[in-house]
Amino acid sequence: MTTAEYNRCVDAHADGVYRFILKNIGDEERARDIVQESFSRMWEKSGEVSFEKAKSYLFTTAYHNMIDDIRREKRNSRLNEAQFDTLTVNHGFSDLQEVLNAALNTLPEIQRVVITLRDYEGYPYDEIGEITGLSESQVKVYIYRGRVALKNYIGSLDRVI
Repeated sequence: MTTAEYNRCVDAHADGVYRFILKNIGDEERARDIVQESFSRMWEKSGEVSFEKAKSYLFTTAYHNMIDDIRREKRNSRLNEAQFDTLTVNHGFSDLQEVLNAALNTLPEIQRVVITLRDYEGYPYDEIGEITGLSESQVKVYIYRGRVALKNYIGSLDRVI
């Protein structure tokens, strides 16, 4: 990959990678750091990564960087079960976006990731599988289970009103 192609990748994909990471971890500073690290790794591997595969490489690298960051964060901050329960209690919501974000945050990490890639970023099942290292059928199962959990959490739109 040439320098010009790398710069085009940054222009074309930085926002999408950032949105994906931010949606999953909810911290703008950490998301920017993960995106920057992903682009740095792509630059280091620019001789091995073709321009055509850059987007997939970026999202895969960003996903793995995010997992590493989440694990590091979990080690650093030990929340006990009682504290976690108080964070996830529904206190009423004023708009649909708050409900969706709260519902997404209740999902297991892998379900949140595949739903974000599919429903927010519009990736097809096979590319989600490449990014996450899952088979296409596993991706479909996690999306289905995640959507069922979201539906159960949200229940009805009475929570929004």
